[in-house]
Amino acid sequence: MIPAEVVPPDALEEELHRLDVQIPLEGLSQALDAEPRFPRELFREMGAARLLGLTVPVELGGRGLPVSRAARLLYRLAFLGGTLPAKLALQPEFCSLLVALGDDEQRKGTLEPLMRGETLVGNQITEPSAGSDFRAIQATARRTDSGYRIEGTKSQAAFAADAETAIVLLRVPEEGTRALGSWLVPQELPGVVRRVVGDHGERWMRRGTVEYHSVDVPVSARLGGPGTALSHLRSELSRERALLAAIYLGVARRSWEETVEYVARRESFGVALSERQAVSFPLVEDWVRFESAWRQLEAVLAALETGAASDAATALIKWYSGEVALEALEHCVQFHGGMGYSRELPHERRLRDVRSARVAHGTAEIAHLIGARALWPRAPGQGKAQ
Repeated sequence: MIPAEVVPPDALEEELHRLDVQIPLEGLSQALDAEPRFPRELFREMGAARLLGLTVPVELGGRGLPVSRAARLLYRLAFLGGTLPAKLALQPEFCSLLVALGDDEQRKGTLEPLMRGETLVGNQITEPSAGSDFRAIQATARRTDSGYRIEGTKSQAAFAADAETAIVLLRVPEEGTRALGSWLVPQELPGVVRRVVGDHGERWMRRGTVEYHSVDVPVSARLGGPGTALSHLRSELSRERALLAAIYLGVARRSWEETVEYVARRESFGVALSERQAVSFPLVEDWVRFESAWRQLEAVLAALETGAASDAATALIKWYSGEVALEALEHCVQFHGGMGYSRELPHERRLRDVRSARVAHGTAEIAHLIGARALWPRAPGQGKAQ
């Protein structure tokens, strides 16, 4: 069992409790699954409680927490209300290019209102033909007399319908065939066309496609100088993956605890379901996998804090935690029978929401590839991996 000290009672824990009382998180998650919209009120309340950007430096409006402490709080948020409040808390981390590379004007105009929950900033990297392979990005930012002109399409963009501004990763032809940069692009500019695509889970994100048709932005819209965006993204992705692992475990753990209680009182043919090995044994195995995943995650978080975490460790803990969570949630749906499959209970929604673990922030296949390359590094000059 994940020990009680994972989330020790303190001032931040009290903030989470107050937030859950003021805006019941589980009920809101269920409501936004039925009628998707971005939860502006919750976002503002989290900003007021300084629950946005847990690892963002204090001088920039965040809590400045070590990544291990942030992970424990995200676990708790996910336990209380699913991926909704936990991923909202992470939104400034997902916009880490703005945190790391933004100048004073960019931080004042975009980061500060984001930290207060007043402005939603999206993060647009993926394209129809470019997912984990950043080298395949085709959308461009070309120099003009007054700034840059953006052309291209971004896909799978979270908050496609609702973000006021987006951080957009683009190719810069004038700087080389593989040169990439990032820009802050207001989403109401002429030439920006947004389209929502309905999702399997996490419907409140209203992900979709964003097209840029000759969109002009000033020079001041660029984040950082040449060569800075990609190197920063790769290092930040490792931290984000570890934090996501904590979220997946928190979501599944709540369903698991609810199911353990349910099978103890639900009878079948005069016997409690907890007495049936077909039910009790899988839940016991889930218990062991939760413990294993959390202990492994703790080790990865500690390594992140000392700068010793490898890309393979962070990619694989995100993958493994997601798999542990999904298997447990499958059992929760199954052991509640027909009600588990219905939307009357939260388990099927949690299962759909956590299913993003296999595709977001690096697919399961990419995690395995990173692990394989750690086991069998390619020698310098060796051909491209297949």
